[in-house]
Amino acid sequence: MSSKSIPKEQLSAYQRWELSVFDQPGAGVKLPTADEIQRIQQQAYQEGFAAGMKDGRAEGHSIAQQMQTLMAELNQSMQQFEISMAQEIMDLALDIARQMVRSALAVNPELVLAVVREAIESLPQINQNPTLILHPEDALLVRDMLAHEYQESVWRVMDDPHMERGGCRVETGAAEINANMESRWQRIVTALGYDAPWRK
Repeated sequence: MSSKSIPKEQLSAYQRWELSVFDQPGAGVKLPTADEIQRIQQQAYQEGFAAGMKDGRAEGHSIAQQMQTLMAELNQSMQQFEISMAQEIMDLALDIARQMVRSALAVNPELVLAVVREAIESLPQINQNPTLILHPEDALLVRDMLAHEYQESVWRVMDDPHMERGGCRVETGAAEINANMESRWQRIVTALGYDAPWRK
């Protein structure tokens, strides 16, 4: 193993290090004055206030967005509830109406006469063997009405035990009017924009 030595001329740039003495007074530390302390406190207060305002605004904005979302969901739920309630009220109203019509016909069977009059008046000029088809019990009432109100009646009245009381069907050679309870009910609920069958 060979040892290399560095010539003295190449070792010219060095500085000797010496340990400092701890007994000597250090450079003077300048303490802040009362005005400087007050200015530092004021600056720190303003910076803290600004940071707090910024954080508060951000949190307030976040809470406001959450509240808007919550209000939109609540509004949508209320609209759905109102639609649901309207549907249920309509169902109830139609159920009541259906029962009232049935009860009224049971108590006052002469109500069929108005139905027959309306059906007769809605036909164009009658010229070919017009026929009224009714429930047998309603047919008795209608035959009597035709005899009194239409002296020269060409109407023929037929019994149909399958026809529900309160309804009728009118047939002529050229037209047919279905005024049974189910078809009249369907016209009413369709006009209301609803779909509710007569029989439940």
